Amino acid sequence: MALYAIADLHLSFGTDKPMDVFSGWSNYTERIRQQWQRLVTPHDTVVIGGDISWAMKLTETEKDFRFLEELNGKKLLLKGNHDYWWSTKAKMDKYLEEKGFGSLFVLHNNYYVCDGTAVCGSRGWFYDAETDADMLILNREVGRLRMSIEPAVKAGYEPVVFLHYPPIYNGMECEEILSVLKEYGIKRCYYGHIHGGSAAKRAFNGEKYGIRFQLIACDHLGFCPLYIDPVEKAHSIEENSGI
Repeated sequence: MALYAIADLHLSFGTDKPMDVFSGWSNYTERIRQQWQRLVTPHDTVVIGGDISWAMKLTETEKDFRFLEELNGKKLLLKGNHDYWWSTKAKMDKYLEEKGFGSLFVLHNNYYVCDGTAVCGSRGWFYDAETDADMLILNREVGRLRMSIEPAVKAGYEPVVFLHYPPIYNGMECEEILSVLKEYGIKRCYYGHIHGGSAAKRAFNGEKYGIRFQLIACDHLGFCPLYIDPVEKAHSIEENSGI
């Protein structure tokens, strides 16, 4: 089993908001499908790092989730800033079960074990948060990140962290998120949210504080899932500490 990641799919099969209107995004869903199926096997797992669907309500995600369901592998869904359909984990789990989306799993206040590697994550928040409202959300995201990482570390797994918002961007840092990563000795952190060539140039891809950071927005990856880490002898994934 292998672990892959990609973010910012911005699917809109159930809404009229196609990303094809943006430069470089022409025929993007077919490009995603072709490259995904070429790389990912039914035994692999793909983390989708937020901004999954333009749907406004959970009930409007069906066509987008059907697209994902028909792709190879298991998919771990992380919240992005445009995922307005996001609900409680219990409601999302129930919806996925009712619709028969057996390959889709919610990464929210929990972690998943992919044969020895703990997949952890949270949406994160703005690196330049200053207002009281922003700090309230940021502190909540810090708590969610801890809830994902801490039980994985206590269980003896090596966590790999996925965020939607970048913890480092254009020379600025989200100290609150980074402090959690450093506290738990995280070695790898992947994030999305950043689009376009000029913006991506300001994204941090490299090592800092002993952590390797990498942007996984789908346009930055050429609409191709990024191979993260080989995981041996995998036939299933296991959820832990789900809330």
